[in-house]
Amino acid sequence: MSKKYTPYIVLLAAALLLFYVKNHQRGANHSETVRVTTDAVQPGNNTSSSEGFNRHPAKIIYTKHAKCRLECRHITENEVKEILETGRLNTNKIQESDMGKTYPLDGKTSGDKMVRIVVAPKKDDVVIVTVIDLDQDWPCGDCN
Repeated sequence: MSKKYTPYIVLLAAALLLFYVKNHQRGANHSETVRVTTDAVQPGNNTSSSEGFNRHPAKIIYTKHAKCRLECRHITENEVKEILETGRLNTNKIQESDMGKTYPLDGKTSGDKMVRIVVAPKKDDVVIVTVIDLDQDWPCGDCN
């Protein structure tokens, strides 16, 4: 093989390696599997056909972004569960993309905080995409 093709082969190999690493690293699909088991699933009360997601999931899955937002905004996982169960669906902010639909739920926690959680259905579970404190703007610089 001629030496003039060697740089192109090395470049192609590097590009393929980069592509593989980007698609197979943890959190590549924004669904890092930090899981919290909730109370038992309540029969007949899992998914509302009008809502499209499960308010009493077997598991709540937090994305890396959501875990970061929980920490910097001083919101607990129990408060997220409260809003998931009792929050009002904000139909004006429902979004749909190639990854699926996300549903924002707004509500007041027992700690008297106005909170919005954004959930995405995943089979019988829900993925918490992000958590927002509607009363206070927190500086969360490192949460991407």
